[in-house]
Amino acid sequence: MSNFAWKQLAFDYGMLFVLFALCAVFSVATIKEQHPDGAAAGANLARRLVDDLEGGDSVLVVLRATEHHAEFGRSLVDGLESADMDVLEVVAGEPSDARATLEGLRDEGRLPTAIAGPRVTMQWALFDPSQFEQRFPEMKDTRFFQPDSYKWPTFLMAENLINVATQIVVIAVIAIGMTMVIITGGIDLSVGSLIALSAATAAAVIHLTAGDAAPDSMSTLVVALACASGVAVCTGIGLFTGLMVTGFSLPPFIVTLAVMLMARGMAYKVTGGLALGNLPDSFSALGHGTVAGIPISVGMMGILFVAAHVIMTRTRFGRYVYAIGGNAEAALFSGIRVKRTLIIVYTLSGLLAGLGGIVMGSELQSGDPKTGQFYELYVIAAVVVGGAPLMGGRGKIFGTLIGALIIGVIRNGMNLMNVNPFNQYIVFGLIILLAVLIENLKYRVWRRIL
Repeated sequence: MSNFAWKQLAFDYGMLFVLFALCAVFSVATIKEQHPDGAAAGANLARRLVDDLEGGDSVLVVLRATEHHAEFGRSLVDGLESADMDVLEVVAGEPSDARATLEGLRDEGRLPTAIAGPRVTMQWALFDPSQFEQRFPEMKDTRFFQPDSYKWPTFLMAENLINVATQIVVIAVIAIGMTMVIITGGIDLSVGSLIALSAATAAAVIHLTAGDAAPDSMSTLVVALACASGVAVCTGIGLFTGLMVTGFSLPPFIVTLAVMLMARGMAYKVTGGLALGNLPDSFSALGHGTVAGIPISVGMMGILFVAAHVIMTRTRFGRYVYAIGGNAEAALFSGIRVKRTLIIVYTLSGLLAGLGGIVMGSELQSGDPKTGQFYELYVIAAVVVGGAPLMGGRGKIFGTLIGALIIGVIRNGMNLMNVNPFNQYIVFGLIILLAVLIENLKYRVWRRIL
């Protein structure tokens, strides 16, 4: 790769270095003692018990009633039983359940040699050595085991990184459409309200179809059609926005501001001002489902970004979008159908906002007309931070993904560091200002290089 190509790459994706720097800062700032309680921790604890105990010893496993602890328990029990260790019981619940089980074992004369579980259960007052010996003197020789702890950044925990990815899905998906809009020199302030309208429409269709039956009993086909209807409504509103902007030469800011208010009102109208819950489990699949450990929503986001990148870099439509943002009048004289392209861009923005609304509704398992507030600001911030100036003509789809990741990392890092929510708004405002400042300075330097 030539020296110029490297400079071009640094110019287009320079915010990637900012993302890495933020990850490094939050990694150092969140180093703390970690107490594993997943399947791997259960397997490791089983090996330790096998090494420390003798063949005739018996173990009581104590867990909380959660899926995460259930995985821990299965790994622990499998490891013990494969070594022919005696597992007396597996308790999944609260301290009262563990106490009742211990009393039952005592009455039966089946005394555990060891009690094992994740740190959260081993820290119960019931298992404090002095209290335990006083309550169960016949078990005074019982030993307690929990997984070994280690120091590691909370930010870099696998579940936290997955959490960051899932948290940005809605912003990132909608930002694809917003990137196209901003590249043309426009803006779309309606996307936050379209999130609410899409989720509200889908939930309302499910409730309406259910009639006197329970909404959560609706089939997957009904759920799919309801979600499609929510996306279709938002797509239609995006088309309306594009027609108003192009047909009457109205400023996109004013048009989308009006549409923002109308869409929010429509969301309240559709739901009667209430959050519609009691939805089928299949409705939550997009927001909570996983395939091979990867959230479905994250996989969908990745596919959309690859497709959008190809469209913007390898198709005539993508070239038209950039040309219109660079100089709409020149684009018109060169034979580009400016109005048709703008209509498509705003329609896509509405479609992706509707899809984002379905994802959010799926995550919340409800159609709430209040959802999506301020999301238009987060989406615009992601696009601007990703390197697309508001005057249009420039911007990269993967730059927008980097911008969304930066916002997600900052939100997640500040939450891990217990930063006051009000201060977080201040930080986001500063981020937008700094991003615009960096973009302007970067462009001036680039012009000198050329």
